[in-house]
Amino acid sequence: MGINRTRLWAIARKEVAQLRRDRRSLILAFLLPVTLLVLFGYAITWDVNDIRTAVVDQDRSPQSRALIDALRASGYFTITEFLEPGPTVDERLNSGAAQLVLVIPPDFSRTLGAGVPAQLQALVDGTDANSATIILSYTEAMVAGLAGEVALQGRVLQPPLVAESRVWYNEELVSRNMIVPGLVAVIMMIIAAMLTSLTIAREWERGTMEQLVATPVTRAEVVIGKLLPYLAIGLIDVVVCSALGVWLFDVPFRGSPFLLMILSFFFLTGSLGLGMFISAVAHSQLEATQMAMIITFLPAYLLSGFMFAIDVMPTALRAVTFIVPARYFLVVTRGIFLKGVGVEVLRVQGLLMIAFSLIGFILAVRIFRKELS
Repeated sequence: MGINRTRLWAIARKEVAQLRRDRRSLILAFLLPVTLLVLFGYAITWDVNDIRTAVVDQDRSPQSRALIDALRASGYFTITEFLEPGPTVDERLNSGAAQLVLVIPPDFSRTLGAGVPAQLQALVDGTDANSATIILSYTEAMVAGLAGEVALQGRVLQPPLVAESRVWYNEELVSRNMIVPGLVAVIMMIIAAMLTSLTIAREWERGTMEQLVATPVTRAEVVIGKLLPYLAIGLIDVVVCSALGVWLFDVPFRGSPFLLMILSFFFLTGSLGLGMFISAVAHSQLEATQMAMIITFLPAYLLSGFMFAIDVMPTALRAVTFIVPARYFLVVTRGIFLKGVGVEVLRVQGLLMIAFSLIGFILAVRIFRKELS
């Protein structure tokens, strides 16, 4: 059965009219993505700067002061206070006043002067394992650099091998550059499914479903007609969130905006179809919203690779991530934003986006036929 354009546009206009009368849905459509992007963009960071450092300097020598000055000059450590040996060290770590306590022993300068390796003690708050690992790495790098200077004693050493490291795509290793493009993928997955999850459930609650069933429109016309307004809203949200990411968070955008919109079109179509499937199953707006949050938010947030690296997950969870569409769209957004890659790199993800859109659309059409019967 073909698509009648007149009936199709009539369904789309009807959905737009309902949206204009429903302020909650309009807020959800336009304000929530921006709010989530700003909140998550500022709240989520893996950068560790201004490490609160307390020092127990038992040597009080020019060498120990040079070590403390080197820590302060690095820009990563903030020397908050000098402590005396004793229980105050535990108290500072327990209260969170210090993330790192550096203990310099009384024989520090004498040992260095004798040409013997000196010992330092770094006490780190390990309740946040990720931050503790980074703090230890920074500390070890600083101490290793200072140890090299002491060993050379002003002489210049020409090593036989020199490694020149370069970081591509995120040169400053700023976590925000990888978080914001990932947020675009996660937010679009959630918002798109939630928007359409209310459509059919709303028809049931308002008692207008029977009128819709009585019309000669086909299932595909109803589904496409209802999806079109939300697809336009979703694409606008992608543009707004991407622009905010560049303007507000200084995230580079090196790829093709046209390619991003094309792949977003397929991803949003699949997400909207999934939302309509949820709506047809739920029969109430509250139930549909709850189901959409569970089915879309948790997998997109936890299993897409946005928060946690997929490679370090247990085997069973890694297998589950293959059916999470946001996993592939996240590769698309990060690839286009940071790497500037094109179709030649993203063709697999592009094909999966097309497959997801077809699956979402078919699910929506099939479940809607079930409701009509």
